[in-house]
Amino acid sequence: MSEAIVDAARLWLGTPYVHQASVRGCGADCLGLIRGVWRDLYGGEPETPPAYTADWAECGPSEVLMRAAMRHLAAVDPADPWHPGQVLLFRMRQGAIAKHLGILSQAGEAPQFLHAYTSHGVIESPLTPPWRSRIVARFRFP
Repeated sequence: MSEAIVDAARLWLGTPYVHQASVRGCGADCLGLIRGVWRDLYGGEPETPPAYTADWAECGPSEVLMRAAMRHLAAVDPADPWHPGQVLLFRMRQGAIAKHLGILSQAGEAPQFLHAYTSHGVIESPLTPPWRSRIVARFRFP
C-alpha cells in the first residue's frame, strides 16, 4: 500500500499551489494533495472540508486539521518506524496550530516528503532537520 500512496502522490508533482484546490495538474494546497491521494486510493472523500482562509490557523486554538486527521486516518505511534506513505502533520511555529501536511516518500538516511507549498506547488523536498522538528503527528491511510 505504501508504494501505491507514494506513486499516487508523485502524480501530483508540478501541480501549482492554489489555496483550497484539489485538482491534479490544475491546483492544490497541502490538504488538497492529501484529498487527491485519498480519492485515487478510495474513490470518494470521507467528508468535504469547510471553507478556510489562508490564515485560518492563526485565528484560534482549535486543532482542526489534527482532529480531521484523527477522524479519517490511523495515528502512527511516535515510537513506530517511519515508512513511505505516512501522512505527516506539521506545526509551522512552536505553539501554533498544526496546519501543514505532507506524505513521506522516502525513509532512511535521506528522507523526503511530498507536499504542496505556497509559491512552489506540489514538490518533493528533503525532510531536513528543520522540517522534521515541526512534525507533530504521523498517520497512515486506512
